[in-house]
Amino acid sequence: MIWRRLLMLFVVFNLVTFSESHAQEKFHVYLGTYTDEESKGIYRCFLDLKDGSLSPVSLAVETSSPSFIAFHPNKKFLYAVNESEAKLSAFAIDSSTGQLKFLNSQPSQGGAPCHLVVDPTGKHVLAANYTGGSCLSVPINADGSLAATSSFQQHQGARKHGHSIHLDKANKFALCCDLGLDQVIVYAFESVKGTLTPHGVFATPKGAGPRHFAWSPDGRRAFINGESDLTLIACDYDSERGMLTQRQVLSTLPADVVRKGGSTAETVVHPNGKFVYVSNRDPYNSIAIFAIDEKSGDLKSVGHQSAGIKTPRNFAIDPTGKYMLVANQSGGNVSVFRIDSSTGQLTPTDSKTTLSKPVCVRFMEVK
Repeated sequence: MIWRRLLMLFVVFNLVTFSESHAQEKFHVYLGTYTDEESKGIYRCFLDLKDGSLSPVSLAVETSSPSFIAFHPNKKFLYAVNESEAKLSAFAIDSSTGQLKFLNSQPSQGGAPCHLVVDPTGKHVLAANYTGGSCLSVPINADGSLAATSSFQQHQGARKHGHSIHLDKANKFALCCDLGLDQVIVYAFESVKGTLTPHGVFATPKGAGPRHFAWSPDGRRAFINGESDLTLIACDYDSERGMLTQRQVLSTLPADVVRKGGSTAETVVHPNGKFVYVSNRDPYNSIAIFAIDEKSGDLKSVGHQSAGIKTPRNFAIDPTGKYMLVANQSGGNVSVFRIDSSTGQLTPTDSKTTLSKPVCVRFMEVK
């Protein structure tokens, strides 16, 4: 019996040692940009989890204004909006180098596509068009390329501007934020055929301008940033009915700040589900931090971080929850902040990487 226990202890010890030695040490970071004389497309670099340092960027693929990007669940393909050309593009990821190879493009059926997601089954890309206000679903072929649009929905109203589209945890409903209509339009999503069917509408406060949207880890709560009125709208979500219910509306600015213009851009929930972050663009240039009460579920503002931030259009938290990377669109760089997982507070690091007009940050494991 003793030798069996010793053998089990030996096996467990070696499994733990193996696991620790093979723990993720770095992440590929893919960066979408607005292209100009300097920026040429999608870039990539490495985030070192040991110290939060970023490597210099390199061009992963040349493509026009890939202002938002998303990965296929199998991590073999990347999809991007080409905002200035009104198309969606597919790329294959070289697993050994991280470089991207262009596969094909499809028209977005509307102007200025600005956001997209890949459904969890990996069968469709869903996207939102800002100009004209619409959303669509595009099938993904076996080789990762995009087929012709399978479903298209035109929003109705005088000031329609689709700004993002999000699938719920069950992959049953797609929720599209329309900034101009002050609405989150809900569609029933059929994942085999890729069809979007009108299901309902959640009206945000008048003048909020709903832009982006983030889920709690359990999918029972949703957080929407009001671009126009600098707010965070917290909602409960009924997954059976595909229905949002407003819970709170909070300002993303410090209590002592008198608003003079400005707008919000992105909403992100920490992987531990305890904190929500929202980016405030010019002239405030900060990340607002909100804590979620574990018992009541209510949000409370717990601070703002502005060091080294300039027009934070997009930001993301690495999957381990240690670091936040902020894409400073007019600052010309991507900066790194260390996250306190118990308080949610952000501490600036000395790490940043230079890049013209970065506007989207996405992580992928290094194999």
